[in-house]
Parts: sequence; C-alpha cells; structure tokens
Amino acid sequence: MSERGLLIVFSGPSGVGKGTVRQEIFSTPDHKFEYSVSMTTRPQRPGEVDGVDYFFRSREEFEDLIRQGQMLEYAEYVGNYYGTPLSYVNETLDKGIDVFLEIEVQGALQVKKKVPDGVFIFLTPPDLEELQDRLVGRGTDSEEVIAKRIERAKEEIALMREYDYAVVNDEVALAAERVKRIIETEHFRVERVIGHYDNMIKATVKR
Repeated sequence: MSERGLLIVFSGPSGVGKGTVRQEIFSTPDHKFEYSVSMTTRPQRPGEVDGVDYFFRSREEFEDLIRQGQMLEYAEYVGNYYGTPLSYVNETLDKGIDVFLEIEVQGALQVKKKVPDGVFIFLTPPDLEELQDRLVGRGTDSEEVIAKRIERAKEEIALMREYDYAVVNDEVALAAERVKRIIETEHFRVERVIGHYDNMIKATVKR
C-alpha cells in the first residue's frame, strides 16, 4: 500500500503571481504533483479554460455544494466564491499522489484546521508597490477593485505566520524552484515516514 500523498497548500495575496508560479512548477517534467483545480463563481477571463484554470460555476451551484458538505474549503473574496472540491482531493491523496492546491488565504486557513499535516506555503511580493504595479498591469480590475485588493493584501500578509514557509516571488523561475525544494524536503520529515519503519520493525520481530 502506498504512503498517503502530501497536501500542498499554496497561497498569497491577489496579484502576487500564484498562478504564474504554479504554471512554472507544472511546466517541468520532473514534478510529481496533481494540480487540484479550484471552483469559483467569478467570471471567466479571456484565455481561461473551464476545468483547467478553474471550474466555473454559478453562485447557486456553488452554494448547493456547500450545503452538501462537498467542499474541502471555500471563501468569498471580492464578491465571488472560491473553493476546493473535497472528494477529488481525498481520492488522489489516498493513491499516494501529492495534491497541489492554489487557493486564497481564507481557504488555506480553513484547510489547516481540517488537514494540519499539510504543507502550507505563502507566496509574497517583494513589496506592496510591486504588487500594485502587477495588479494594474494585469488590466482586469478597476482602480476601486485594485485598492480593495491592496488593503486585503496587507491583511493577508499579516497572516503569513499561520504558514510553514514564505517564498518571495521576485523571479518566477526562482520562486518555482524554491517551492519544489520545500516539497522535496517535506517528504523526508521523520514524522511523515516513521510509520513505514515502525511497521517494518514490527514485521521483523514477528518473524
């Protein structure tokens, strides 16, 4: 029977580049993660693909899933829901496959209560000025929404202490490499492997 996979929770403020860093991680053939596509009620942006970037659902559909207890986590952010389907995550972890969640900070804190042995990684901007420049350059939000996102980012950065690791996104390739090294290291933590060796010792004694 394979060891249960790691739940990798990757989040940070809006505009910090979570999606770009995640795409860089998954663009290399050496990664061994399964990306868990999040669900959202926000409008689909040009170039986004349903079931690849997000599962795009109506507010009514999303709230039905919440009532049915079918979300590992969910949060309402700037007027839209974001969340992670529960059954897919558990089935994948049970197969011994690492699951990579790219989610908002509110959602990550919910997951931590339910899965405290997950690996929680916070992606940070070099500074708030850089974050604002990225949000403006993205060209998808109004000035009012950007101002709200910056204020929210300040609150979220203060929650960094709830995470295991902080990675600065100064350069995408470097940030992606740092995340991969963290995950590789986590697989060697004694508390994650000791059960296997305890079973090995017990089997030897019985012989």
